[in-house]
Amino acid sequence: MNNYLIDTHAHIDMSENVCEVIKNANDNGVKKIIIPSVEEEYFEKIIKIAEENDNIFCQLGLYPSEALKWNNKIADKIRDLSKHPKVVAIGEIGLDYYWDKTYIEEQKNMFKTQIILANELNLPIVVHDREAHKDSIDIVKEYNKTSEVVFHCFSGSVEMMRECVKNQWYIALGGVVTFKNAKKMKEVAKEIPLEYLLLETDSPYLTPVPYRGKENQPAYIKYVAEEIANLRNEPVEDIIKMTTVNAERVFRI
Repeated sequence: MNNYLIDTHAHIDMSENVCEVIKNANDNGVKKIIIPSVEEEYFEKIIKIAEENDNIFCQLGLYPSEALKWNNKIADKIRDLSKHPKVVAIGEIGLDYYWDKTYIEEQKNMFKTQIILANELNLPIVVHDREAHKDSIDIVKEYNKTSEVVFHCFSGSVEMMRECVKNQWYIALGGVVTFKNAKKMKEVAKEIPLEYLLLETDSPYLTPVPYRGKENQPAYIKYVAEEIANLRNEPVEDIIKMTTVNAERVFRI
């Protein structure tokens, strides 16, 4: 039985003491961590962290806010660096209409190109979708042909979750599910078939209760698992086991 946790999305490269964060995770039963990338300038840094730690892996991709910087040179860099065995996905990529709606077309074009690149590289895609649910789903449906799909930090409705599951896409839930007012996420956690569920922290952001207000870290992912187990009235061991199996299958780790 897999009795260890996997944090499928943690920006531990942003932590002041990466070694301490990794040790805390390990001490709390989190044996594997995947670091997403956001900007080109940090690609090599996150690969180096993964290289130096057996059970750390990473994703490469540009975040929606970087859309105006996108060019063929960056695409070629992702294509080249993704040959590294520790690169297990293209991410986090997608659409974000929350901060700025002035360059939506550039976001869409970069998202489409990175999906096509992931297909070419035979790697999963990890989707950032903030207030862009319909466009995100439509683009993934149209452009993704072969890659596994993970909607990270899922913020959609139960209906959207069902649409994702219908397409055999995965949903990653994090600390938000522990928030008292996160009614929509709690409903998603109750209803999602376990075979499509992943766990994440999105650290250093979105720290779960009881540490809300402090910097998040992978060690706290157990609180996400416990909350989901409570909501579903299922043993936490079942949540841990299934989400670990799912993560190892999707990311081939």
